[in-house]
Amino acid sequence: MIELEIQALSERREGLLIEVGRIAVANGFTLQRQRLVQDPHGILLTIVVRGPPRKKRALEAALQAYDRIISFEMEPFVEGEQRPHFAASRAALDYVPPPVPEPEPAAETAAVDKLKPAATPAVATVAFDEIEPARLTAAPSPPPATMSIPEPANRQQAEPEFEFILPEPTRAPAAPPPVVEAPFVELIPLEPDQAAVNKVLSKLPTEYPQIMPRLLTLDRSVPEAARESSLRLAGQRIGRWVFERDHAQAGRLDLNEAIEQIGTPALSALVEIEQEGGQLHIRNSPLCAEAGHSGCTFFSGFLEGLLGPVLTSSELSIFAVCCRSYGADDCVLALSD
Repeated sequence: MIELEIQALSERREGLLIEVGRIAVANGFTLQRQRLVQDPHGILLTIVVRGPPRKKRALEAALQAYDRIISFEMEPFVEGEQRPHFAASRAALDYVPPPVPEPEPAAETAAVDKLKPAATPAVATVAFDEIEPARLTAAPSPPPATMSIPEPANRQQAEPEFEFILPEPTRAPAAPPPVVEAPFVELIPLEPDQAAVNKVLSKLPTEYPQIMPRLLTLDRSVPEAARESSLRLAGQRIGRWVFERDHAQAGRLDLNEAIEQIGTPALSALVEIEQEGGQLHIRNSPLCAEAGHSGCTFFSGFLEGLLGPVLTSSELSIFAVCCRSYGADDCVLALSD
């Protein structure tokens, strides 16, 4: 078996994960992880699938023919390696231009001095009384009256100095921080918490089918690594209890009959579901409301405990195609024998 990481770009989100999951299942692969991210370029889908190597080309051809996928890349999945999505938007560079250097004071003073007008020199004046009067043969005439010419203004009033005000350099706005996708983190699974499961089942006869609050308490009370195994065990035991209470007299059935006659009615008492052949669509699952926090293992365990005793085949395979907690519209379980 090989594990492949598929990155795809699409325009619309609705039903994308479900349809791509169906393509993977139809080509012999099982969905391991999935992620949907909204991006300015469109919807970024990342899934990890596991299947036989000989089916890789068939899966590539099916994805190439799927009209909702604009483009995609398929690479071998490496545990612990975080690959950025090939179509994700890149953050803009945070470039700030350097400030404009201020002029030196000496140069500015020299420029101002050049604009000042030159001072007007004073005009030298001579009084008429300094000129010797002409001598006449006749009786001397009285000297002419002395007249003085008013001095002109020494200089024009100096014009005000100009001040050069340089504009403040503009700075580019800071770019928003880049969006960093959270890496895949896979915990080492632990054994189920038997005591916590027993506590949930202690009130089962009186509270069923109103058991979702107790399941949510179980989901939050056990360690994260034991959460899925504890939910699966609780589902198996509750499913077996419902079978013994309501369907113990049922005969052997094939898978489709068991889903229609037993599985769908029993699961409808807990959540809203819709059957499409061998797939069950679970709508608005309370156990899968938190992002990246799937509770589909409970429903898988419930169907195992409920349908296992009546199936003609010895094996029941339940595969979670997609989950609401990873961005899908519904949680989808695919059943096969």
